[in-house]
Amino acid sequence: MAEPALRPVETPLPEETPVAITCNGGTQAVMMATPRDLADFAWGFAWTEGLLSARGDVEHFEVLDHGAEGREARFWLVPERAAALGARRRRMAGPVGCGLCGIDSLREALRPPAALHDTLLSVPGREVAGATEALRRHQPLRARMRGLHAAGFLRPGAGIVLAREDVGRHNAVDKVCGALLRAGIDPARGAIVTSSRVSVDLVQKCGAAGIPMLIAVSTPTALSGAAAEASGITLVARARKGAYEVFSRPDRIV
Repeated sequence: MAEPALRPVETPLPEETPVAITCNGGTQAVMMATPRDLADFAWGFAWTEGLLSARGDVEHFEVLDHGAEGREARFWLVPERAAALGARRRRMAGPVGCGLCGIDSLREALRPPAALHDTLLSVPGREVAGATEALRRHQPLRARMRGLHAAGFLRPGAGIVLAREDVGRHNAVDKVCGALLRAGIDPARGAIVTSSRVSVDLVQKCGAAGIPMLIAVSTPTALSGAAAEASGITLVARARKGAYEVFSRPDRIV
């Protein structure tokens, strides 16, 4: 029996690079991320991790390219915010697929998401059912090279109004959150749609950003389901091929 012929791999591979998040000269975290939409990633990470709470906290922002060493997302915060920074610590490096990268406190890892019980949002069931398929149409990098996650912001009646891709699922969510913050889009008016499973950090990020619904293609963990229920976030998972399962706050789906 003849052995199969070998041929060179021609499919491009996803990129990842170290990205340092610095505030007023101090490094807060170094994350591995896809080097696209890095401003959105930095703003979203800083927002969902409590480094800043509003656009007005930032006096100046820039992304610096350090060549082979990676990129630096540099924030200069207003004095009041800079003085308050430091309540949450991280180690210096976060691998790409971990989610809760480098948190050095058990209390911080299990912090409850912000309460969104009173947030008003109604999403038609047909839009929930088609959300992950709609997200696929916003994944050009995945179509070329596979191996990337995506997150999008679904606004009822308008579909996926923005989407971002990254090798890390939590990075993709941060990129969407950052894009919402920078564009001044109200996060309470829609849902995050993600191509991944649901871990508790994704629920925490939605809570921090004030996004009351999370729709995922894959399975939630028990901890993420409990966190969503406690915070009042509508958690939809296993959303594929027109079907979905609701784990908390089904009343927002009409």
